[in-house]
Amino acid sequence: MFGSLSRRGLLGLFGAASLTAGAAGDAGAAPTRPGGGAASGVTEEFARFVAAEAAADRFSGTVLLAHRGRPVLVRSHGMADRASSRPNTEDTVFCLASITKTFTALAVAQLAERGALSFTDTLGHHLEGFPAEVADTVTIHQLLTHTSGVGRPAIGNGELPTWSSHEEVIEGTVDIARRTPLQFTPGTRFGYSNDGYVVLGAIVARASGVPFVDHVRQQVFEPARMGRTGFPGRPEARADAAVARPYWTQPSGERVDLFSTDFAPYSYGPAGGAYTTAADLLAFVRALTAGRLLGPALTALVTAGKTPVPPADGSQVEFYGYGYRDAVVNGQRVWGHSGGAPGTATRLDVFPDREWVAIVLSNYDTSVGPIVSRARELVTAR
Repeated sequence: MFGSLSRRGLLGLFGAASLTAGAAGDAGAAPTRPGGGAASGVTEEFARFVAAEAAADRFSGTVLLAHRGRPVLVRSHGMADRASSRPNTEDTVFCLASITKTFTALAVAQLAERGALSFTDTLGHHLEGFPAEVADTVTIHQLLTHTSGVGRPAIGNGELPTWSSHEEVIEGTVDIARRTPLQFTPGTRFGYSNDGYVVLGAIVARASGVPFVDHVRQQVFEPARMGRTGFPGRPEARADAAVARPYWTQPSGERVDLFSTDFAPYSYGPAGGAYTTAADLLAFVRALTAGRLLGPALTALVTAGKTPVPPADGSQVEFYGYGYRDAVVNGQRVWGHSGGAPGTATRLDVFPDREWVAIVLSNYDTSVGPIVSRARELVTAR
């Protein structure tokens, strides 16, 4: 059933979800919110495009468009659970994959704002056991911007660990990072590192004195009023009827419920383990941009690009900030993040100059590229 894929390298698929075409599905749709004017034109065209992708079984999930902080379109397609014929709805909870990095980076920035750590602190200032050439050289700034060289080239190198708690995920990954040689000299280039963000999660726990998952819940989710957001472990996610089952695409094109296999990790941790709804993710953007989670000046600093990201196709200008991708699309700034893992593809795009937010959450793993591109085209054209 699983072709050539095995435990080895499975988590290598996890990370920055792509903007590539792929798989998805179709089901009921939530109503469009009242709009008007330019907003109405964007939502109608976007809704038609998403519906066509779903009808062709290239999308399964929920999309949300918001203008000036208000949802103007929410649509859900496909099945959250094929076995029980449960459709995706506005209230379906999806794994965010690497969009989780926005929460981890925000937790770091909050601690910096309070003086509990500094962006220039070295790794060794907070965590022990790393070789001196890593502990005394790598900084929190470099970990945040993926310029540290810390961690494995792909998080899935080696066998899939059998961790069974968030603490084991973080401690186990940090221990692997301790034993892994630097991939490059810190600060010399961009090298996306999921391991690096798990290390940041460990730093958050050490600097705050609170376990990472509890700290993010208390300092990010609760103040942002994200009541349906959390870090469920594999058993919780499997048992929760509100959570969309992740449909992992095989080389044959078949899609397999990852939860029904032995390949689902306990959690992707601080690098990608958060689950949420489209509405909660919009609530996060509102709270962040309103200065309820971090001071306005530091919020602007965190979301702004700091290191260039090599473009996938040579046509997009993109930088990485502190847990946020910052791009120029059709002359307009777009910041946010992408996410991808087996059975998961997500995107958060914030268009500050146009006052739009676009959210795409899918329980297919290769589906969101065309939808993200279409939303960007429509919003930046107005």
